[in-house]
Amino acid sequence: MEPEKKTKKTTKVTQDKAEKAQKSEEISDNEAFIAKLNEDLETQKQRAEEYYDSLKRNMAEFDNFKKRISKEKEGLYTSIVSEVIETMLPIIDNFEKAMAAESKDEGYKNGIELIYKDLLNLLKKYNVEAIEDIGHTFDPMFHEAVMSVTDETKGEKEIVEVFRRGYKIGDKIVRHSLVKVAN
Repeated sequence: MEPEKKTKKTTKVTQDKAEKAQKSEEISDNEAFIAKLNEDLETQKQRAEEYYDSLKRNMAEFDNFKKRISKEKEGLYTSIVSEVIETMLPIIDNFEKAMAAESKDEGYKNGIELIYKDLLNLLKKYNVEAIEDIGHTFDPMFHEAVMSVTDETKGEKEIVEVFRRGYKIGDKIVRHSLVKVAN
């Protein structure tokens, strides 16, 4: 072969090798770049999952906080209403005594009854209920026994007389009933 042809061939082979090396290097760079992108993508996915989990926990904590505050607010409301009602109960007791007293003045008696009804309506407005007494079984959660009597016509622990009526708001006792219990 001629030296010039050999040189051209050698140069072409060298160029081909250089191009292949360059392409191989480019492929290697691209693969490294893609691998780096995939690694970054996985890192970002993990961070996103951590943020999402944190968000869900914070939302649950906030929901629990709202529920707790609402429950505390309701309890505080019931407590305040209970205290105010408790201060009114002696007045209601006095009206009951006034209604039971003999009076010849019908206007006076009607006035007392109207005021008493207004007071009972006020209790209803705030969901205050009288505790059931006479004829029911004694329950220390609602009643306070101040006397007992033996009576064979009555059931065991049956309430036979009420000295002071008790009241409750929902499950909260405002004032226990003072009662006489049979047997």
